[in-house]
Amino acid sequence: MLNARAQTKYVRISPRKARLAAALIRGKSVEEALFQLEYSNLKGGILLKKTLVSAIANAETTLHNVRREQLKVKEVRVDAGPIIKRTKSKCRGGRVPIMKRMSHFMILLEAEG
Repeated sequence: MLNARAQTKYVRISPRKARLAAALIRGKSVEEALFQLEYSNLKGGILLKKTLVSAIANAETTLHNVRREQLKVKEVRVDAGPIIKRTKSKCRGGRVPIMKRMSHFMILLEAEG
């Protein structure tokens, strides 16, 4: 099978929240996945849509004689990236850590037929 992929790194959203949007498009056709991400009310949906559009463009340029209607989302992976560590002051001289998490997105498309 013919595959095309796109990767986005260091996205400023926690992986747990981004995986909710990734579950919406896993295993669907490209047109349906774009529709799901466009109308989902998730921040991860907007960010994953950019990666999906990039994967579609990669597929159309690298795979010959492949149209958008033939593409299907084979794999969507959201991995944890580096964590920016901050602290917040609390009462009686204490501090509480704040973890600002990042994600890495990877979308793999395959051509049907």
